[in-house]
Amino acid sequence: MALNVIWFGFFLIAFVVALVRLLVFHDYDIFQKIVSGTFDSAKTAAEISLGLIGLMAFWLGIMKIGEKGGLIAMFSKAVSPLFHKLFPGIPKNHPAYGSILMNFSANMLGLDNAATPLGLKAMKELQELNPEKETATDAQIMFLVLNASSLTLLPVTIMAYRKEAGALDPSDVFIPILLATFFSTLAGLVITALYQRINLLQRVVVLYLGGLAAVVGAALYFFSNLPEAQMSIATKVISNVMLFGVIIAFVSVAFYRKVNVFETFIEGAKEGFEVAIKIIPYLVGILVAVGVMRNSGALDFITQGLSWVFGLLGMNTDFVPALPVALMKPLSGSGARGMMIELMETSGADSFASRVACVIQGSTETTFYVLAVYFGSVAVKRTRHAVPAALLAELAGVIAAIIIAYIFFH
Repeated sequence: MALNVIWFGFFLIAFVVALVRLLVFHDYDIFQKIVSGTFDSAKTAAEISLGLIGLMAFWLGIMKIGEKGGLIAMFSKAVSPLFHKLFPGIPKNHPAYGSILMNFSANMLGLDNAATPLGLKAMKELQELNPEKETATDAQIMFLVLNASSLTLLPVTIMAYRKEAGALDPSDVFIPILLATFFSTLAGLVITALYQRINLLQRVVVLYLGGLAAVVGAALYFFSNLPEAQMSIATKVISNVMLFGVIIAFVSVAFYRKVNVFETFIEGAKEGFEVAIKIIPYLVGILVAVGVMRNSGALDFITQGLSWVFGLLGMNTDFVPALPVALMKPLSGSGARGMMIELMETSGADSFASRVACVIQGSTETTFYVLAVYFGSVAVKRTRHAVPAALLAELAGVIAAIIIAYIFFH
C-alpha cells in the first residue's frame, strides 16, 4: 500500500513541478526531458538487474552453503544467553526462542528468504503467550524493534549494486555498514528496554553488549586515527579479507559436516538467478519514478532545501543528496533502493553522497513494512511503544551512518 501511494505521489509531484516550470519559468523542454528520462531509466534498470544475475547467484549459493552447513544454528547458540535476558516474558525452553534466534541469525547472514518465514513463525508462537490478543506484548515489541533495526553482517546486495554501478572497490562500505548497523540495533535495544524496564546491567547483557561496544569503539578509533591514504588501504584489505574469510568459513564448515557443497551452491545459485530476474519489473518501476522526480527538478528542490537548512546550522552539506534514501527507507525498501541506485548512476558510485546512501541503506530497515507484516500476521492492533522505539532506532542508524561515512570517506 505504501509503495503504491509513493509511486503515484512521485509522478504527481513531478507533473506539478514540471507544469510550474513550463508555465512560470517557460522551460519548454521540461516535459521532453522527463519523457526521455523514462526511457533511459527503464533501460538502466534492466541493465542493472541483468548485471546482478552472476553476483546474486554466487552469493545466494554461498549463503545456502552456510545455511545447510549449520551456521544459523551456531549463531543461535552463541547469542542464546543474551536473548534469554532480553525476553524475560518467554518461559524457558519455549519454542519461540528457537524461532527468534533462527530469524535473527538468518537476518545477520542476509538470508532474507529464510528470515521472513522464521519471523512470522516466531510471532505466531509469541502470540500464543499473549493474554490480550489485540495488544502487542513486550516480547513481540522487542522482537520487532530488533528486527527493524537492520542488524546485518553481510550487506551482499548493496555491494552487488555498487559493483554494477562501477565502484572501484564495491566492498569499501562493508565495515561502515557493520558499524552503523550496530548503533541502530543498540539504540533500538536500549530504547525498548527503557520502555519495558528491562535491566541492561545484568552480567550477561553487559558482557555481550560491552564486548561488542568495545570492538566497535576500537574499530572507530583505529580508522579515525589513520591518515586518509592508509585508511583507504586498511579498509580495502580488512573488508575483503573478512568477506573472503566468510566464504571460506561457510564452505569449510559445510564440507566438514559432509554437506555436498557444490550441489548446495547450485541450489542457492538458482534462487539467486530467480531473484535477479524477479526484481526487473520492480526496479524498472522504481527507477522510472525516481528519474521522473529528478528530471522534473522536484528531487533537486528537496535536496537544495535540505542543504539550505543544514547550511544555516553551519554543517557540511555533502551528505544531503543521500537524505532522500533515509526518508524513503522506513516506508519502502524498494523505493529507497531505487533512490540509492539512481544516485549512484547520476553522481557516480564512488561519490561521497552515494557511499553515504549505501551505508544508510545497509543500516536501516523498512520499519512500517516490518511492523505491518508481522503484527498483521497475528492480528495485533494496539502496537503500544513499537512504532516510536523502531523509528528512534531508525534515526540512530541514519545519524550513525552519516557520521561513520564522514570518518571513512570524507
